[in-house]
Amino acid sequence: MQISSRFTIAVHIFACIDTFKDNYKITSDFLASSVNVNPVIIRKIVLQLRNAGLVETQRGSGGVTIAKALKDINFLDIYNAVECIEKGKLFHFHENPNCQCPVGRNIHNILDSKLEQVQNALENELKQITLAEIIKETQYYISEENKNKNNAIS
Repeated sequence: MQISSRFTIAVHIFACIDTFKDNYKITSDFLASSVNVNPVIIRKIVLQLRNAGLVETQRGSGGVTIAKALKDINFLDIYNAVECIEKGKLFHFHENPNCQCPVGRNIHNILDSKLEQVQNALENELKQITLAEIIKETQYYISEENKNKNNAIS
């Protein structure tokens, strides 16, 4: 199982919006140049984030802004916005286990609670990481990069 790249692209989008909000109009083309993907992909993810109330978009002139305080958006919010999980379930159970087989007849009894435990653990971990942390680290790495450039020039 692998979470799609939509999640990491969404986090990247948030980091760009916050980093460049004062100096650039944040459009899908602008974001696509940082993420290095087609702007159509960015527009789709931004739409999902907007539908979840995490970003706001300006029609016409363009521009994307973050709709909430960074500390109030966590990885689970982003994950739920962009990942297409069916009925809120991380695991999709195969449809028709053979009821004539002793394993097939009992597989739900065997796995359901364990899969729920795994999903709860993932969700709890995702809740612990906020965008505020990601933005702080983003600023740190950009600052360090700038220091290294300045030191190389000196």
